[in-house]
Amino acid sequence: MEYKFGLEDIRELSNKEKISLQRRYALHCKYEEAVAMYADTELPLCEIAAKCDVPLGGLGKYLRRYWRELMLRRKGISCEGKNPEDIKVIPPGQPNIVSCAKYKESVEACGSLEYIDLNVSQVARKFNVNGTALANYMRRHYDEILIWREKVRKRLGIGDNVHRGVRPECEEQYAEAVEMYRSTEKTIPEVAEICQVSLGGLSQHLRFYHKDVICKRQIERKAAKNPKVVGKMSGNGRLHCPSKKTVEKYREALELYRNSNLIVKEIVHKTGVPLEGFRSYLRIWHRDLMLERREVKDEKSNEEYIDLTKKKRYLKSTAAKYETAISSLKNNVRPISQIAVEYGLNSEAFRVYLWEHEPDLMAQCGMVRNKDGKCVSKQASEKYAEAVRLYETTTENLKSIAQRLGIVYNSLGGYIRRNYPDAKQKHEELLREEMKTNAED
Repeated sequence: MEYKFGLEDIRELSNKEKISLQRRYALHCKYEEAVAMYADTELPLCEIAAKCDVPLGGLGKYLRRYWRELMLRRKGISCEGKNPEDIKVIPPGQPNIVSCAKYKESVEACGSLEYIDLNVSQVARKFNVNGTALANYMRRHYDEILIWREKVRKRLGIGDNVHRGVRPECEEQYAEAVEMYRSTEKTIPEVAEICQVSLGGLSQHLRFYHKDVICKRQIERKAAKNPKVVGKMSGNGRLHCPSKKTVEKYREALELYRNSNLIVKEIVHKTGVPLEGFRSYLRIWHRDLMLERREVKDEKSNEEYIDLTKKKRYLKSTAAKYETAISSLKNNVRPISQIAVEYGLNSEAFRVYLWEHEPDLMAQCGMVRNKDGKCVSKQASEKYAEAVRLYETTTENLKSIAQRLGIVYNSLGGYIRRNYPDAKQKHEELLREEMKTNAED
């Protein structure tokens, strides 16, 4: 079934563009009810996704991409005079725009001497915000205000003697985890699992009291976005490697690809894995094996991207097919046509393969390339060289040249037609010029 998009020129689009439009139309139909509910109600996104039976992550991504103005309006962010695409709700490393507006007055009050007699919880209640949330927000983004408040309150003698900052027992509890996160490329969830500590507690401890470690990791992640290296950290902070499930799924197929002469289609037919999935798995995670099959050295693949589509593919099965014949030819040099007959090979295909992979062996067999790039016998090239030169530079006919040089006429004619087609054109051009000169005289 072909969807109708209301485009007059839809027939002029390519198949790829039509498929893209069909998918977008299906996407709009899928989230239509959820978008209407998001615009007309104040329900949280999770409840809307549950009621409309759509994935929460997919709905959020769809709104950010296609209904960004609606999303910004609901969050109370004005986009007058600005491109909605340029407005980031959560700028990198900066506080949320919504949180900034929510806690702006209370943060200013905490940094003012007017409210110095109140603690953070009392300031939060005065401005109708949650005290714990305000304290966490300030620890994350305005830590210097909290330090200043504590010093001033002690100096004025109105301190409450409550310990603030990291507790010694927490520092000891998370010390190993912090050091592991600092010195390795593991993510916070992985570190928390290894060190057997709370994921939320470790995450909060790092954000509040080890901002230098967080900043260092952010710089590393930004630098690791491009190019991605297998086994190294990527832009999202995780190791760039396939999942265990994916590795296990393609394990048998990969072994066949590495150790056998089967082509990819034969491998997937034998192992039962999807063809496109296995090809994608090879391109992303095992480029070295693909380059090996294309006879490309991967020494500079980390610095210089090698486009696989521009490299000729050589099948291992082809190499195995010619292996015995090549070994025999190396031990006993003889004409290519003869050995092709002996091993049941196509002589021309075998000759082309030898030129590409065994040029030294072809030279031993007495084969050379003429000026037109054609492969000819060295002996024949020497034998007919003078005849070819006379034929393309004089008006003497081929039969006369063959008789004068003692060469078989039919052999010479066939040799020139196969290997020097330009010589015949030059000879005919000389004949026409001679006839024209004679006619003028």
